Amino acid sequence: MQRDLDTLFNKTSRPSRIMHWSPQQSTRALFLATLAFAANFSVWTLYAAMTEPLLATLQLSLTELGVLLSAPMLTGALTRIPAGLLADRLGARRLWCVQMLLCLPPLWLLPQAQSFDAYLLLGLWIGLSGSSFALGIRYISDFFPRQRQGTAMGIFGVGNAGAAINLLLVPLLMQYSHYQMIGPIYTLGLGLVLLVFWLFAPHAPIAAAPASEPPLSIKALLGRIHIWRLALYYYFVFGSFLALLMWLPHYYMKAYSLSIQQAMAFTLLFVASSSVVRSLGGWFADRYGGRAVNWTVFWICLVCLFFLSYPPTTMTIHGIDKDVHLSIAVNLWWFTGLLVIIGLAQGFGRASVYKLIHDRYPQQMGAVGGLVGAIGALGGCTLPLLFGLLVDWSGFYSICFMLLYGVLAACMAVSYFAIQAERFERRVAQASEQNFLEQD
Repeated sequence: MQRDLDTLFNKTSRPSRIMHWSPQQSTRALFLATLAFAANFSVWTLYAAMTEPLLATLQLSLTELGVLLSAPMLTGALTRIPAGLLADRLGARRLWCVQMLLCLPPLWLLPQAQSFDAYLLLGLWIGLSGSSFALGIRYISDFFPRQRQGTAMGIFGVGNAGAAINLLLVPLLMQYSHYQMIGPIYTLGLGLVLLVFWLFAPHAPIAAAPASEPPLSIKALLGRIHIWRLALYYYFVFGSFLALLMWLPHYYMKAYSLSIQQAMAFTLLFVASSSVVRSLGGWFADRYGGRAVNWTVFWICLVCLFFLSYPPTTMTIHGIDKDVHLSIAVNLWWFTGLLVIIGLAQGFGRASVYKLIHDRYPQQMGAVGGLVGAIGALGGCTLPLLFGLLVDWSGFYSICFMLLYGVLAACMAVSYFAIQAERFERRVAQASEQNFLEQD
């Protein structure tokens, strides 16, 4: 019995050569996977659109709000790794249906929550929807050749726009006093998507040859420095995207005195632009390489975050004859413009990271993609909590962008030194092969 189980968990569904799929099947798989991911992503980020009602109803501090926003992100992050490992071995389609089924009860129970603890527990349960990304990339990777993986994953990543559903639907329900209907409506929506995916999503293509590389164990997965480097990149390009889409409605209302409808509209602009451009980012990664796209993204975001980090400041210069008063602040439109630029760059970056993963680990997309996605999702868990703590401590809101600036600077430093180390190792290897170095 044990031998049979070992055999089951040591084989992979990723072949070195794939046959028996048609372009129609590939297109249908990608469309339905993107639809399912968008539905799950909207469920995963539902609390972001409920920020102000939660603050008003539960009388929360910003730190407590950060804890609630982080709860679904934590579960989604932690479940991505086992989901990816199991998807490599058992197939992603079946597991994805089970995951969506498990997310229906907490949505149905949401109207019954009346306390911080109840919302926290339901948020942790709802967070299972965050594992859908690891299942989705594993599912679609079987349907496309290597030269189209970046584009396919970029299109699949457009499912991030599922958060836009929350920003449109939740304020509408609140406006017409149907706030308690949020849970049942989302239950119905996710249930319909589950039914459509189960009935119409094609099964993975038939393998024509055994895998040339065995699936990675957890120990081997955690021991590869290159994977951790990619995870750090994703912590910024995806984790900070998640953190901002959850934090921005509150930020706009408090920093710029906007109504909840206006705050949701500006947040929607950030989310939609960053999500839709991801497909274009995948195409650029296919054409120019993931590393080139990553570095471009980093420099663009670094410049924008520098200006967003500066808090509103009033300065008095004492001159000879008079005092000169200066007021420095980023107004609403400049703030939104810089934010949209960051969102567009992050959309490119999210696609390029997964292009790099497929280039290096084509047969372990579930395992490696799950770990990288988990670290990225942890950004959505840890950063809102840190935003709340830092704002409560400092008293000004732009400190959250100072934090993101520091995270990005760390990513760039790690990337630079890692690339230099790789180049040095290649030069040493070439010198050894040409007998320029003595070998033992």
